[in-house]
Amino acid sequence: MPDNGADLPGLELAQAKAHLRTAGWCVIPDVLDAARTVEVLGSLWAAAREFERRGQETWMPVLDPNPSNVRVFYLLELDAIFRDLIQHPTAVEMVREVLGEEFLISNFTANIARPGSKSMALHSDQSLVTPEPWAHPWAVNIIWCLTDVRFENGATLFIPGSHKWRTREDVPADADSQLIPFEAKAGSILVMEGRMWHTSGANITADEDRALLFGYYAAPFLRPQVNWNAALSAETQAGLSPQMHDWLGLGVTANTGLTADLRYLEDQFAHRREPA
Repeated sequence: MPDNGADLPGLELAQAKAHLRTAGWCVIPDVLDAARTVEVLGSLWAAAREFERRGQETWMPVLDPNPSNVRVFYLLELDAIFRDLIQHPTAVEMVREVLGEEFLISNFTANIARPGSKSMALHSDQSLVTPEPWAHPWAVNIIWCLTDVRFENGATLFIPGSHKWRTREDVPADADSQLIPFEAKAGSILVMEGRMWHTSGANITADEDRALLFGYYAAPFLRPQVNWNAALSAETQAGLSPQMHDWLGLGVTANTGLTADLRYLEDQFAHRREPA
């Protein structure tokens, strides 16, 4: 299937949205065709090398127990192919299903689980950026599968129904025993609501990499995880569309969003003056 969200069958997308609303996640297959998936995967490995060339580490001990997890940050600066993916029509449509019309691009990173990689901490992405209680979905991840993803090669592990947990006290003592894998084919996207509790899986294969991209979007009143004004070069920023400038909070109004009713007073309360 072509790399074009408009070509996805409407029924398939509607079913995905329905599952997302109830379960807090869904998988949409074949968003990227095989050739495009291979191209993006090659660009990711090139980005990892460039990231290291710029003096950045691809192993973060604060997150991962060993260097078998390869993490790449600031993807939007490293290759235009990632700037295309972050605004892919299907991704944007699913983000709006969770967050509404207005949102910000909070982060875009990669995690390649190589053989021997182990799990990071159990967390929800929304719990990292907002205090409890987590009553509403204010964040969502679009996860791009650049390889087949299964339990053995380190699929993301999640706890079904955990997007309904409102505080840390709701996390049970045996939460680690409730984890199950998100499994999908290369070219798929996984949509995961920001309150879902999850962790990276361990890659127990001998010679199989698992490559995922994580596009993280948030409500427009939340500060993004990345200061894009600092992370993106002037050259990259100059090549962005006005829409991307808004989604990255690069303008002078940053992340105010359309969150208020700012109609003139006489318009706000016009209904009171309408004849019965």
